[in-house]
Formats: sequence, structure tokens, C-alpha cells
Amino acid sequence: MPLTTVADAPLTGRTTRWDYASLDPVAHRLYLAHLGDSVVTVFDTQERKVIADVTNASHVHGVLFVPELRRVYASATGTDEVVAMDPASLKITARVPAGDYPDGMAYAPEVHKLYVSDEHGGTDTVIDVRTNTRVATIALGGEVGNTQYDPVSRHIFANVQTRKQLVEIDPATDKVIGRIDLPDAEGNHGLYIDPSTRLAFIACEDNNKLIVLDLATRRVLSTFDVAKDPDVLAFDRTLGWLYVAGESGEVSVFHVQGHSISPLGTAMLGPDAHVVAVDEATHRGYFPLKSVAGKPLLRITEPSKTAP
Repeated sequence: MPLTTVADAPLTGRTTRWDYASLDPVAHRLYLAHLGDSVVTVFDTQERKVIADVTNASHVHGVLFVPELRRVYASATGTDEVVAMDPASLKITARVPAGDYPDGMAYAPEVHKLYVSDEHGGTDTVIDVRTNTRVATIALGGEVGNTQYDPVSRHIFANVQTRKQLVEIDPATDKVIGRIDLPDAEGNHGLYIDPSTRLAFIACEDNNKLIVLDLATRRVLSTFDVAKDPDVLAFDRTLGWLYVAGESGEVSVFHVQGHSISPLGTAMLGPDAHVVAVDEATHRGYFPLKSVAGKPLLRITEPSKTAP
């Protein structure tokens, strides 16, 4: 494994499940969904300490900092809604109804819309961020994994994990305009889109695979074994490093150079290390861990000196 732990920083709350993370590298803030405690934890990456816990986000799953809006959104699965948060005041400023079990989120800036994966409902909820109101519900025909925005096509893509498909949505009409079959997928949940290479990286939680899809040709380029029970993906574009974090505590790292993808290693990083965020300026990775010696902590890594 080409990663070295540089620090273990204490986190607040109980030893309960953490979920998605989102980084604001300019303000040096990391937003963490502490699902089991129903709070969004705000961590200062320079000071390496928690600066706030924003409460009243029931069973928070997804969290997304949107730089253009200077706003944080979090999906509160316990109440089937999305909450908007002001980073300046660290207060919740709006609540918007979502579908059944809202999870991952993606923002389409040209249309000022947030797209929310309603995992159990089989839909994507569409929220107009100018008014913080739900403006559409898109039926996807199966259990929904992660949703991502592609800035090249300006379209939204979502995993439909019970149909082994990646679905394409046109934000101008909020209609499904394409379905890409993924025959080797079993539980295609995690998703990351790299606009520079036009590649979609798809993590399959039920067969421990990473599928690499060329969005230009709609063809699968390659499939790799990854960390057991893969969940969240993160990409350091300056290094070309793709992180795949697993529920098993294992993490896989790949080097992406154009359409050439090579594994750098898979190893145990820490218990329940299924969430990762990466800072492209410092190349540090952030992994919230549920319980280490009976306490939650944030494991901070950087590339090893011997890494390629």
C-alpha cells in the first residue's frame, strides 16, 4: 500500500457509523456525515481538530460542499429530506423533502439543481438550489447508488444497482436519456467521474470490483479487484490517484494516466474505512474511522516516499 499515516486526529461523538465526506480546500474544512450520531461534523484540516457538530440531520448519509454556492447540503435519511447549511454560521438554513432513503448528491451548476440518490425509492430527487425546493422526481427503475455530475456532457449519471446500469439524465429536461449496461456489475454503488479522461469509475459492493467505463464510447475498458465491500471513491487529479475505500477497512489505490489504469496496492487502513476525501493540494487522504481503541478518529494519510 503506497500510503503512510501522518496523524490520527480525535473526532467527537460516539463510536457509531460515519458516511460521506466533502472537502472545502480553500477554507481548510472537511465536512463529515456522522450517520450514527445524526450530525454533520466540521473538521479543520490545518488545525487538525473538530470545530463544530451541526445537529438535527437525522441519520445523515450524504454530505456535499458546493463551492459555487458556498453552501453545504446533507441528506437526512431519518426524515427523508435534504438539509442546507451555511458554512459561515454553521446553521441549517433550509429543509427540502426528498424521496425514500436519500443518500449521495451531485450538483449541476448550469441549471442550479441538486440531484439526490433516493436509494430505496428508486428515484433521483431534483432540488432547485435558488429556492431550496423540490422541482422534480425522476424514476430510475431500481435501487439507486451514487449520483455524479459530468461537466463535459453537462449531464447527471446515476448507478441503478439492481439493474446493473449507469443511467444518464439530462438536467435541462430532468429525463432519463440513456442507460448503459454493466454486465459484470454486482451492486454498482460507488461512482466517480473524471472529466479530463472521460472515465467513470464504478465500485461494485457485492462482488468487490471496480469497473472503468469510457463515457465517450459507452464501453467498459477494464475491471479490477478492489478492497472488500467498496463504497466511497475519491480522486487526486494532480497525482492521478484513485482511492476506493471499503467497508472491510481495506483501501485500494490506483494510478490513472489517460486511459491507462494500474493498481498501486490494496491493504487494511483501519476499521470501517469506507469513507475517503482527498486534498489535491497536499495529497492528504482523510478517513473517518468508527472506533479505534474505543474512540472515533480521523486517519490522515499521504503518499509514501517510495510510492510511484
